[in-house]
Amino acid sequence: MHLFRSLLQRFLRAQQSGLILVILLLGFLLTLFAGSHVDPQTGRQVNNFLNPYTLMQTATDACFFAIMAIGVTMVIISGGIDLSVGSIYALAGVTVAMALRAWGTTEAVAAVGLASALSLGVGVICGLLNGLMVVGLRVHPFIITLGMMWVLRGIAFVISKADSILVPDSLTQATKNSLGLGSGIYPVPLLIMLAVTVLGEIYLLKTVMGRNIYAVGGNPEAARYCGLRLGRTLVSVYAIAGLTAGVAAFVGSGFYGSASCADATGYELYVIASAVVGGASLMGGRGSAVSAMLGAFLIVLIRQSIRTLHFDQNYEWIIIGCAVIAAVVLDQVNARLATRRMSRAASGQTGTEANGRDQSSP
Repeated sequence: MHLFRSLLQRFLRAQQSGLILVILLLGFLLTLFAGSHVDPQTGRQVNNFLNPYTLMQTATDACFFAIMAIGVTMVIISGGIDLSVGSIYALAGVTVAMALRAWGTTEAVAAVGLASALSLGVGVICGLLNGLMVVGLRVHPFIITLGMMWVLRGIAFVISKADSILVPDSLTQATKNSLGLGSGIYPVPLLIMLAVTVLGEIYLLKTVMGRNIYAVGGNPEAARYCGLRLGRTLVSVYAIAGLTAGVAAFVGSGFYGSASCADATGYELYVIASAVVGGASLMGGRGSAVSAMLGAFLIVLIRQSIRTLHFDQNYEWIIIGCAVIAAVVLDQVNARLATRRMSRAASGQTGTEANGRDQSSP
């Protein structure tokens, strides 16, 4: 009993506890009101939401947002923003599909190796361009990444001639491998997302470069006086955001079997919403990879709720917009409360020191 109480207290004190509780509550409500249908294979009544196929599909939909949200969260922690990740996704996917078609690669190992190398390479190059322009031109990252969003999608449009390009079946079979879980259940995107989340969390919390990101976003001037290289840190976070977009493009093009210049249109908003709902502060200095992943799951659960409960899908944007506004408002409220607590603690400590000096004086 004592162990259970200790674990419960530790969970409630965790940064992600609120998000997890909201996700569980939303999942419970979906299970309760989603209704059921008869499984044609077994003849049993199956809940429309709480079944392996729907849960895996929901998780798969969240994977692409979550992978990119981890990279964008690092940008937001550093005090920046990246609106170009959706276009990087499209360009990386189109590049992979065109290269595989041109070289006629059909063997599974060769297709996966070439696709991953090209997709990640394109992502990193685009991210580096973003970071170098933000640092070198000293223009606000909103403007740089907004311009790159159009430029990169335009390049994808020109080189693909607006065609949807198929990828080899061997790549699709590798990405949609059921790993023995049964037909219709494809866990590979989920496993890749979990791997990226773990690596992102380790990078942020256990490496010097990761801690530097928090320092730069929390107080750039203090970080500069401490000898940190702000330019290198900023370039690195945009490169990581591009890298995660490349990973998402590799998984997405393989999973869906094709790539086009229109892929991931509007993903920028979902990705930033996932990061913000996950607790990343737009003022910089706060956020985590795990929270970004949970934020993506919450956003996708909201979308799934609208579909499962047969609401008008036009309400999707309204609900997600309200969720983002609520998250930002709560972030501001928490920041103000934290500042007040620190001020009170500082004033209390000053008063105690003053009383100590008065009592010690003759």
